[in-house]
Amino acid sequence: MISFKNVTKIYGENDGGIVDINLDIEKGEFVFIVGPSGSGKSTMIGLMRKELNPDKGMIVVNGIPTAKMKRKRIPYLRRNIGVVFQEYKLLPNKTVYENIAFAMEVIEAPKRLMRRNIPAVLALVGLQSKANAYPDQLSGGEAQRVAIARAIVNNPPILLADEPTGGLDPDTADEIMTLLEEINRRGTTVVMATHAKNIVDQMQKRVINLDRGRIIRDVKKGGYSDEA
Repeated sequence: MISFKNVTKIYGENDGGIVDINLDIEKGEFVFIVGPSGSGKSTMIGLMRKELNPDKGMIVVNGIPTAKMKRKRIPYLRRNIGVVFQEYKLLPNKTVYENIAFAMEVIEAPKRLMRRNIPAVLALVGLQSKANAYPDQLSGGEAQRVAIARAIVNNPPILLADEPTGGLDPDTADEIMTLLEEINRRGTTVVMATHAKNIVDQMQKRVINLDRGRIIRDVKKGGYSDEA
């Protein structure tokens, strides 16, 4: 599903790049990428969605080699990838329904598909009653649920999450993780970069530990560290 072969991306010294990464993530996995600030977590997420280009190596996402992909093909790659950020990135002048619809409008999805998919994802994230609300009327947890709904409304096989629980209280963070786990159970490959030790320890999924741009630990089922 996602493969890194000898991938290096360097910005400068101690700045969050990665060095000679080899990694395979299989279809249907739930993977945490962990490590201290500047260890390369966000760089890996950026490379997976072709926001960044590697300096060296080969990346394959959903069967598509991306390292030398032409710019005009990138939007088609990203149709296979949902992305959730810490900052939500909702459009403030659009309702919850319209924010989710926007993700379908971008790929020119037919109206009949929008009428089917949007209520379905609103039900999945538990926000049917908030369809006509605006972002400034939502709590942080509700806003993140909308962001997740928007990321999955086109049924992408891959969901990338970069610190999606950052800034949320523990109970709300737990609710977001329960939602991500349900999405994973439905067949979506989930890759999440996080600092949240308690969440990683609790969920016992695959953990890839980065330090100064290198993988120092990769366990199929474990906590944030070997001591967890």
